[in-house]
Amino acid sequence: MTPIERLIAEHEISKLITSFAVLNDQANWSGVAALFAEQARFVRPAGGDAIVGREAIRASFESRPPRKSCHMITNVIVDLISPREAKARSTLLLYTAPAGAESAIGPALIGGFRDLIIHGDEGWRFSERIGFLDLKVNLP
Repeated sequence: MTPIERLIAEHEISKLITSFAVLNDQANWSGVAALFAEQARFVRPAGGDAIVGREAIRASFESRPPRKSCHMITNVIVDLISPREAKARSTLLLYTAPAGAESAIGPALIGGFRDLIIHGDEGWRFSERIGFLDLKVNLP
């Protein structure tokens, strides 16, 4: 890869990671699912069993109770393994509230994601997205 190709790939992967947060906050579950490869694995930051497959990931998001959320993603680090494969890590700050609420009642959650990302016909997609939580911050 040339340095320019590497920069473009890193930018596209960073955009993929950010798009997950934006689409999640918009409750655009089809859009969120489209960020994953067909046979991807996803583990929510709160834990639980891996959800396998794009359609199962979409269905798992659709099955959650409606809520307001604000995902802030930062400290994104992308490591290209090859022109078609990468690893990434990012930090997450998440605020949530019941649908229709005007304020979050806490706690805020701090954690992140460890990702394996592949490049295919659809561009860069998550092949594995493992979420984790480090800290709960109680709001006043």
